[in-house]
Amino acid sequence: MPVTRVNKTRGVQAVDRALAILETLAREGSPMMLSAISAELRLNISTVHRLLNALAAHGLVEQEPYQGRYRLGIKAFEIGNRALYSLDIRAIARPALHQLVDDFNETANLAILDKYEVVYIDQVESSNIIKMLARPGTRAPAYCTGAGKVLLAYLSENQLNMFLQEVPLFPYTATTIIDPLHLREELQKIRRQGFALDHGEREEGVRCVAAPVFNHENKVIAAVSVAGPANRMPPELMAGKLATAVVQVAHRIGRHLGYQCR
Repeated sequence: MPVTRVNKTRGVQAVDRALAILETLAREGSPMMLSAISAELRLNISTVHRLLNALAAHGLVEQEPYQGRYRLGIKAFEIGNRALYSLDIRAIARPALHQLVDDFNETANLAILDKYEVVYIDQVESSNIIKMLARPGTRAPAYCTGAGKVLLAYLSENQLNMFLQEVPLFPYTATTIIDPLHLREELQKIRRQGFALDHGEREEGVRCVAAPVFNHENKVIAAVSVAGPANRMPPELMAGKLATAVVQVAHRIGRHLGYQCR
């Protein structure tokens, strides 16, 4: 029996709504009540409940046995994890991230740029009790993070212009760069020196050093960063020994991807 145009439209709508539910649960990061999901998506509770049941049947969503809240299921984790591991760069970069943690005992990250946000795709944690964490999949504004600034620094002029037109520069801390001209100057400096420094621009008391990872086409496809509390990362360490190590690690990863260091 042929599928009618109406049925096709309804099918696509159902898929869109189911994906919106998954994205909402992922963004929230903690279990949500049915009513909260419904309100967030502005959808009828019965519609959301039906879609949640369908997602749960496939293991993409789970419901807590007592409070009845919903969270992402193990199948969603498995799919996401396989997608991340399909990026060869994670497997290539992981030993290098471990080396940074061994040398400095601060958390090392691998990040990419997506829709003008930095997305952390891998991390090796410091053994310190107090440490910086950005779980794989976590997003953050690009303009006020070390890894994000590195990735912005290598955008084309047109891409950077679009970014500045579309993304408001919100002052998260007293050191956040919110002036477009100042940000342009910062990104030019990053390209000249080959690394970025973040002196608490996203979070007070958190510092970070980041460097670009180039591929075989000499294009920046990711950033390596090391982050830690300000009391363990003085400016002289950040701009000196740590910056040198992060740049070297980023280049080492790039060479595995075919990058020819100049």
